[in-house]
Amino acid sequence: MNKKGLAILMRTKVRPLSPAPLNKVHKMQLSPQEGSSSQNSAPIASFDSERDFAQVRDSMQSAMLMSKTESLDAALDDFSEGYVCLSHVNRQKLLHALARDYDLNRAQVRELMKQYLDLQFPSDKAEDSGLEEEGSLSAFYRIERNLRHALKPMYEVLFECLNTHPGGLKFLSDMRADILLILNNENVSSLRALDSYLKEKLVTWLSPANLELHNITWDDPASLLEKIVAYEAVHPISNLIDLKRRLGVGRRCFGYFHPAIPGEPLIFIEVALLKDVAQTIQEVLWDDPPILERDASCALFYSISSTQPGLSGINLGKFLIKRVIDVVKKDMPNISTFATLSPIPGYMQWLLSKLASSERSGSAFRENLLEPDEETAILNASGESGTGRSGMEVMQNLLASKDHEWTNSEMLVSVLRIPLMRLCARYLLNEKKRGKALDSVANFHLQNGAMVGRLNWMSDKSEKGLHQSGGIMVNYIYSLENIEENGQSYMSGGHIQASSDVKNYVGVQCDHERGMG
Repeated sequence: MNKKGLAILMRTKVRPLSPAPLNKVHKMQLSPQEGSSSQNSAPIASFDSERDFAQVRDSMQSAMLMSKTESLDAALDDFSEGYVCLSHVNRQKLLHALARDYDLNRAQVRELMKQYLDLQFPSDKAEDSGLEEEGSLSAFYRIERNLRHALKPMYEVLFECLNTHPGGLKFLSDMRADILLILNNENVSSLRALDSYLKEKLVTWLSPANLELHNITWDDPASLLEKIVAYEAVHPISNLIDLKRRLGVGRRCFGYFHPAIPGEPLIFIEVALLKDVAQTIQEVLWDDPPILERDASCALFYSISSTQPGLSGINLGKFLIKRVIDVVKKDMPNISTFATLSPIPGYMQWLLSKLASSERSGSAFRENLLEPDEETAILNASGESGTGRSGMEVMQNLLASKDHEWTNSEMLVSVLRIPLMRLCARYLLNEKKRGKALDSVANFHLQNGAMVGRLNWMSDKSEKGLHQSGGIMVNYIYSLENIEENGQSYMSGGHIQASSDVKNYVGVQCDHERGMG
């Protein structure tokens, strides 16, 4: 597709392309979800027979048993092409069989462990007899080698073969996306083991040493630019002008590519070059014209998007951010600040849940989320004073309103600002899951070594922004001298670094709860 074709494509779109992958496997995933019985809505390729399923299973087994020959390549082709044409139900059936029937041989492992435990470790006296000691150690080495081999499941052979096969790495990523789709609905230990093993392999194969960083520009092929439009997950690209601006003066877009998946970024990040750390997304997306790049002192990361669902849980973003910081710092010494303008996707869901549960709880367990003056101000601004309703009940109704009517009232926006910012700071700093930040975006940046820098009121007034966080966005700061220390402190003890401004929103409560952690 050329640039003209891309322009036509975007003009015909009412909204940006879906961020869902464009390969055949995932197109088919979306139609026959959960084994839908509606044959009219299923794609033609889903009408595979038991015979087709058996052929795919046989080609899969053949690939695991063959040596590296032309026959192996043919078997891998048959398997990957056949797998794509299986229905959702039969793909699920095949993956269960792969996890169950081609796992490691535990009877063999147990026997080798018994042999190992029965061996007598050479005693100190055996040092006088070099030959005797050597013979005893040889037995240990032999069984240890056999144990290492026995502890490898048979499906490792399939993964290794596919990784070196043309198109195989992308296929494995798509296969893992199917596995994750199944695991969302059923907890099967053998399938989780399969997923864990495949994830470990992908982590190795997709190490930063194997990835290529590319600065994506308007001069790149339209096929690549189309993928940027399709996969942008944070701030949808609205039109061709929007796309060109994000790739133009004062902006950068960097992607990580793998040689085995040409023309398709695994993950990409969008950067704005600014004088100061932006407080609103409008400053980034819609200000015109941008400043001269030589006047910029801040590199702001405002969107990072992963393109492969099958790479979920593999933190390529951590390496991408650090690599981009190095590249920008080298190319533009005038840049001294590296920060983000990030959404807070879980805040409003958490807050509404807390408000609802507090209203339902008995007086002994009821947590009043509002200070007395905040409650009075909300009741007065909403006209609910004297009705007997609590400030939290009124606040819940306002925030849950379908069209966010509260944002049309300057008075309501004003009185809600203090409690919403204070509770947002509490959500980011104090609310944890397994010792880590409850908010997914916060957890991502904190484990990468960032600190919570600033909360920004009414930073994203879009429908999505208001729905997710009441319009609040947060700046995470990447301080070059503290990145490694911050990341290690967070990962080892859940310690969240934050500016004094953000800490002040929660005051003593933050310090107390952090101390308890």
